[in-house]
Amino acid sequence: MHEYRIRTTTADDLDAARAVMLDTVYHDFGTGYVPRWHADIIDLDGAYLSPARHTLLVAVDQQDGSVAATAALDSRGPAHPPNPGWIAERFPSGETAQLRRVYVRAEHRRRGLARRLVGELLDFAAADGGYRSVYLHTDPAVTGAEGFWRSLGKIVHDEREDSGESRVVHFEVPMRP
Repeated sequence: MHEYRIRTTTADDLDAARAVMLDTVYHDFGTGYVPRWHADIIDLDGAYLSPARHTLLVAVDQQDGSVAATAALDSRGPAHPPNPGWIAERFPSGETAQLRRVYVRAEHRRRGLARRLVGELLDFAAADGGYRSVYLHTDPAVTGAEGFWRSLGKIVHDEREDSGESRVVHFEVPMRP
């Protein structure tokens, strides 16, 4: 039985966290690294550790010390484009806690790690005091992603219903008191 410790990422964790993220975009998403979508993965410190209202968490496997999962939060709302303008207006930067990079290595899935990580991110957003909403988007083609996020939040827009080629689903997750 694996036990995991969830904690804020340190500088010593950055390479391992980046590896989880890059493995996810290459193997689960099938897109590989795309700079306009994934630049934060390269500069994790600048994206999540240095800014005061941002955070990056890791779940560390206590058995071998490896990083099994990641989860991040930042104060940047969804950009328009590529997202619909009304989504960017509804979830403005500075007031929106955006959940990002909630990734669990395949061999550690189905153990509640993503749910625990998101819980910690929601606690972080509540403690900040300046966020009024929690937003994320996901690719429903990734196995389990849509169902997981449906269990935690509500869909505010499903781009599969639009006439374009996008398959992004936008969610709002309730703030914690």
